Amino acid sequence: MGIKPDPANPETYIVSYSKRHPITRVPVVLRRKLIKTKAEAQRIHTQLIIDVEEKLRRKVIPDWQEATERFLQSCLDRECAGKTIEDYGLCLRAHTFEEWSRRLVDTITTEQVRDLMKRRLGGKSVSQQKHVLKMIRGVFQLSLETGVIARNPTPNLSFKVGDKIKKVLTEPQAKLLLDRAKEMGSEWYPIWAMALYTGMRNGELYALTWDKINFDNENIVVDCSWNCVDGFKSTKSGDDRIVDIAPPLLTLLKQWKLERNDSVYVLPRLDKWEVGEQARELRMFLMGIGLAPVRFHDLRATWATMMLSKGIEPIKVMSMGGWKDLKTMMIYARKAGVDIKGIATVLSDLHSPSVGSARILRIGENRDA
Repeated sequence: MGIKPDPANPETYIVSYSKRHPITRVPVVLRRKLIKTKAEAQRIHTQLIIDVEEKLRRKVIPDWQEATERFLQSCLDRECAGKTIEDYGLCLRAHTFEEWSRRLVDTITTEQVRDLMKRRLGGKSVSQQKHVLKMIRGVFQLSLETGVIARNPTPNLSFKVGDKIKKVLTEPQAKLLLDRAKEMGSEWYPIWAMALYTGMRNGELYALTWDKINFDNENIVVDCSWNCVDGFKSTKSGDDRIVDIAPPLLTLLKQWKLERNDSVYVLPRLDKWEVGEQARELRMFLMGIGLAPVRFHDLRATWATMMLSKGIEPIKVMSMGGWKDLKTMMIYARKAGVDIKGIATVLSDLHSPSVGSARILRIGENRDA
């Protein structure tokens, strides 16, 4: 037992406890001096055993903060996009570090995960709750795969994610946006026009160069994207695609080509665009012309619903827009009313609206009166 009288002060005790790390074999030693009684020394010795075991566990078992950093590093090793990894890190730090930062990862229980989701994310959108839970599960899964924990404590919560698009512009509203932007000389006019005529994503628009425009075949090759973290990279799906050029857009492109013949890029390089303020600029402009604000990404949804409402087959819109998930495409189809258009014609024989209405007579009243 690590309890002995202090040679320098025989009326007191020295209490110590040590244990070697199971892997590195480096000992962890804790010691206390000037303990006045044997009973107190025994209590302190028991506590030192607990403290040494905790220190050894912390050398073997990472806390939540370290486990999160390992998860982010694994994402980097798997060559996930830099922007994606950055978003993962920001989200995990914002929603979990305050409560779990120094907690050993193997001490976090299923009920605690459930409680955190309820308290910190209960007021967030269902899609955000689902996204955060997915990242938490990823941290625990890596810890499980590396032998740090025996099981993944993340609960299997049920999320009902509705198939709603937050907002889209109607065709008249889209026309009003472009007309007003052109009349007012907005520097964003070319960008909004390209988004509404092609359905291209923000990063794809930013990366678009003139060599991707085929004026003879009247189409655009979309094979590159851009974000402020990764710079230029492949499209979100990883696939190239062809976008058909609408006649009004073809006229605009020819005009822009003459005006900006010295630029490699089709669209203007705006400082606010480069730092990610495209959503704010669109929102402010729409409010200024009396329209309800939508996100910049909703211009893509607007394009999809307009195409579908004009009878373009969903599979063609899906191909041109770069969607791989048919379920996502059907959300736009429902928004455009494509999936129900014409079904009410089966009720055409229910009655004849042209038949005149009958008049109810009171008892004793002359029908011809």
